[in-house]
Amino acid sequence: MTALKDVISCISDYDPDALPVARANEIIRSFVRPVAEMESVAVRAALGRVLAEDLISPIDVPAHDNSAMDGWAVRFADLSQQADVALTEIGTAYAGKEFAGKVGPGECVRVMTGAVMPAGTDTVVIQEVGKVEGSRVTIPAGQERGQNTRSAGEDLERGKPALRAGALVRPAELGLIASLGIAQVRVRRRLRVAFFSTGDELRSLDEVASGAAGPLKKGEIYDSNRYTIWGMLERLGCEVIDMGVVRDDPAQLEAAFRRATAAADAVITSGGVSVGEADYTKQMMAKLGEVVFWKIAMRPGRPMAFGRIEGKDNGAYLFGLPGNPVAVMVTFYHFVRGALLLMMGRNDTDLPLLRVKSEEAIRKKPGRTEYQRGTLRCTGGEWSVRLTGAQGSGILRSMSEANCFVVLGHEQGSVKPGDPVDVMLMDGLV
Repeated sequence: MTALKDVISCISDYDPDALPVARANEIIRSFVRPVAEMESVAVRAALGRVLAEDLISPIDVPAHDNSAMDGWAVRFADLSQQADVALTEIGTAYAGKEFAGKVGPGECVRVMTGAVMPAGTDTVVIQEVGKVEGSRVTIPAGQERGQNTRSAGEDLERGKPALRAGALVRPAELGLIASLGIAQVRVRRRLRVAFFSTGDELRSLDEVASGAAGPLKKGEIYDSNRYTIWGMLERLGCEVIDMGVVRDDPAQLEAAFRRATAAADAVITSGGVSVGEADYTKQMMAKLGEVVFWKIAMRPGRPMAFGRIEGKDNGAYLFGLPGNPVAVMVTFYHFVRGALLLMMGRNDTDLPLLRVKSEEAIRKKPGRTEYQRGTLRCTGGEWSVRLTGAQGSGILRSMSEANCFVVLGHEQGSVKPGDPVDVMLMDGLV
């Protein structure tokens, strides 16, 4: 496996005390590797999973030339561009029941949507334009050869990939797989992610629910980060291992890291990586593996650790996140999410940005990337965004009230009302 120091050495202008967001992502994504294990599952069990190999179509889709509309299947050679033509209707072709016989000169067949094109025909005239008198159908001039038909293999040819390895199986993919008559697919094993919070000040809701602890003592806070991390991992489809709260004690931290590494592909911690905090967590990360500690040029979420820790039989990628609740979510979505998707084998790891008008002035200094929480709305057909209010990294309410991130780039300065800004939608994300 490539060493983290070798990856870093290839990054120009690397500065752990002022690392741009793009550089941090470059390092992370160059270092992580997808899980190798694969398994075969039934189609319905594949929902939310990642395809491990290209899915090759065993059939043509559609399987036969067929009608795209209700109408009449005709021979284009019988039609005229200058005058109406009367044809003799000799029968009806229904979807799922092939028409027996062949259509000769001057003949046509009533055809339903999806029906196999009768032998000898190559064009469909829609029922709204034909005039019927008994068995005679008058077709107006000006029809086009092959109109309103679907050719065999037009959507997908036999032997061609229907889906590529790395595709996420969503409801549309389930239907596509089923339409090919494929009952089982090969997917990558679910990614296993262990996580825990660190800090003597944290109180777990488990203690509250069990009645094992009374009211908060002075200086104590409820641990919210494990719940947001759990939710974010569940939304990604990971196999989640919640290891609770680990106190600032070297022996407890080492034991937690070793258990996490033995059980998971990736380990996420919150707290213990900021300057000024008790450095037990950082010491233990450095002791157990190859880990770098960064001050990323971003707001919120400046402190972060990344690397790999080794266990007795295997290793795990490590993401050490800050302790402030909003900073945890921001660093997760803009660093950890993409890395975990790569580890799952996904081929779609980047989130799109939309350009909309800012309703208000936003103060910003060049030299860092900022992720403000905003509300995107449409007024009079024009999309605009405004911030949710106070943007402190401990104000989790700002995430709950927002429906997007306002992404202010590394070199960008302050924004004036009416200026365009980039936004990243939260729907389906948070």
